[in-house]
Amino acid sequence: MNAPLRRVGVVVMILFGLLFLNLNWIQAYKADEYRTSDYNGRVQVAEYDRKRGNIEAGGTPVATSKETNGSLKYLRTYPGGEKYAHVLGYKPVNLGDTGIERAEDDFLAGTSDQLFADRFRDMLRITGEPSGGGNVLLSVSKRAQDTAFTQLADNRVGATRGAAIALDPRTGAVQALVSMPSFDPNPLASHNGGEASAAYNKLEGDPNGPLKNRALGETLPPGSTFKIVVAAAALENGVTKETAIPAGPSYTAPTSGTPIRNAAPSICPEDEVTLMSAVTESCNTGFAKLGVRLGADTIKEKARQFGFEQEDLTVGHLDEAGLPVAASRTGDMKNPDGGDDPAGLAQSSIGQFDVRMTPLQGALIAATVANNGSQMRPYLVQQLLGPDRTTNYYTADPKQLRQPITGQVASDLRDMMVNVVREGTGRNARIDGYTVGGKTGTAQAGENTDDHGWFIGFALDKDGKPVSAVCVMLESAGDGGSAEAARIAGQIMRSAIADPGGR
Repeated sequence: MNAPLRRVGVVVMILFGLLFLNLNWIQAYKADEYRTSDYNGRVQVAEYDRKRGNIEAGGTPVATSKETNGSLKYLRTYPGGEKYAHVLGYKPVNLGDTGIERAEDDFLAGTSDQLFADRFRDMLRITGEPSGGGNVLLSVSKRAQDTAFTQLADNRVGATRGAAIALDPRTGAVQALVSMPSFDPNPLASHNGGEASAAYNKLEGDPNGPLKNRALGETLPPGSTFKIVVAAAALENGVTKETAIPAGPSYTAPTSGTPIRNAAPSICPEDEVTLMSAVTESCNTGFAKLGVRLGADTIKEKARQFGFEQEDLTVGHLDEAGLPVAASRTGDMKNPDGGDDPAGLAQSSIGQFDVRMTPLQGALIAATVANNGSQMRPYLVQQLLGPDRTTNYYTADPKQLRQPITGQVASDLRDMMVNVVREGTGRNARIDGYTVGGKTGTAQAGENTDDHGWFIGFALDKDGKPVSAVCVMLESAGDGGSAEAARIAGQIMRSAIADPGGR
């Protein structure tokens, strides 16, 4: 055989070898990924031969399947429509699923390893329908969710975008989660692929972003709600509730020509105020000066201990991945040479500059203060029940996420936040018969954009036990946004209190 033929033969052998390796790679290593892909139409169609399990809130199905006469045997339906959309997500035929539908897909579809016995029993049957998928019971309080949705939709300042999330501070159970504007997931689950795609494209093209989960996945400047983090850092560095801190009507940080002023001339015009008064009145100048004194490293570290910068948090099943959560950020607060940037640090200490926060992070801050400094991992899935509803495969076992502050610091912060609701800017959140604490925030969003309104807070029962913690954010709400956020927060917590068995 001459040399050219030998070379051709070697090349052909190499190509066959590469083809063989690629085939084995696909079959041995990639098969499961391709099999479970959202875009594997054959697998998706096969799923509809088995009735998908329910997702329930407070004993009421909020996602269910009904039998059809078509080639796809079951149609996924969402009786609550827009109300639960950002919790449930949606389960389409030819699009990627989202929310709890995605996070608990295997269990709902009946393909989970936990449901092997049910599938094995199906194999032994000669006739009859296969057992359905498992059922997911949410921690959500139906009454609190109803209130959060209604109050956000009909807010008194006309904000079209916003979010609310409420937690049980003692366990981390999500009591309510709403993002506005919302969307109806039913058209997205249509068996008509064209209709489903058209519905998705319309939502995707909406400038208000109804598909965005603003409670978990979007960050905005938190304004004065961030002062609770700064106050916590101060309490750990020699300041007490009654310590006098510098204040005054205006403050211009070194290296900055832009003065920081208070929201009104009547707010802390004195040269000094106590930390208690600074929190109650929401004294911008006092907290700007305090932040510069504490330093960037101290502020950033305390924020990190509360949960800022966390990249991997999800909310759903405590032992598995759930709905993704965007990381809240503090920004740099440093000069190029590595030293503190006093101007940026001063603005950051009042929740401006590069500080960004999710509503979930705001609720976690309030819950931590209410729960004596212990921050519990948030979750949405309370129970997993088998198709016959008699077998319990999972019950949430609350887990501590972190301990950002001591019990003493938490107690001091509670006293200050309670004073905000009793005598300060958070009066709208009051609930008869309960001790409510909170902090309002008004965050500047740009020259041509109205300010965002925030409120974080908690409610304690007559024995001092925390029963609910909440964050409400009204995007571009303008004047009165934070006061309205406080009012809505009070309504949500009142509903959570009235519906303790909702989950």
